[in-house]
Amino acid sequence: MSVTAAAETTDAALSLAERAYRELRDRLIMLDIRPGEPINDGQLATALGIGRTPVREALKRLEMDHLVVSYPRRGTFATIVDITALADVSELRRVLEPMAARKAALSANAAMRQELSVLAEDIQRLDEQGLGKAADLMRYDLSVHRSIYHAAGNPHLEETLIRLDNLATRIWCLVLDKVPSVTGHITEHVRLLKAIVDGDADQAADLALEHISSFEETIRKVL
Repeated sequence: MSVTAAAETTDAALSLAERAYRELRDRLIMLDIRPGEPINDGQLATALGIGRTPVREALKRLEMDHLVVSYPRRGTFATIVDITALADVSELRRVLEPMAARKAALSANAAMRQELSVLAEDIQRLDEQGLGKAADLMRYDLSVHRSIYHAAGNPHLEETLIRLDNLATRIWCLVLDKVPSVTGHITEHVRLLKAIVDGDADQAADLALEHISSFEETIRKVL
């Protein structure tokens, strides 16, 4: 095998591992894989149409994200949703979410601002037409947050916030059937996205903090 072929194989393996990671991560976040459920890497590999090696690599990353846990001689399981972690997660998000929104408003390039603008229009259109199922709306929520984190331009901040948002979303999904409506939580993003697009850093930071505080308040009311 040539050096070039070997490099291509490595890239392909990494690409498959990333694909497996993102697919499994979002299934775990949305509780499509239920908390405490055993995870069989062979079955997952078959379901995803890839080999077991990239799935195992993905599971190692997911364990670092506190989304799965492995026990010797017992196997790997989806972690239990720890509602008591809400305070710790929210404490960090109240500091970092406004920072990301501010940085995005100041440094996002034209393409990123266009992407955020389209997201705002999509949410506004959904609101006018009647928002869909709660689980689908939570996927929109994930998309908005990840787009803002990326627009902030700091990969370390982005990685940290994605992990925190993933944990927060799992808590939200656990009590989703008890929340009267997630409509307001989703439509709050419109003003936040527009502030970032307009470059209004102070407004973006204030709205991000308001959004996180509203999330925590809503969860505590139903617990």
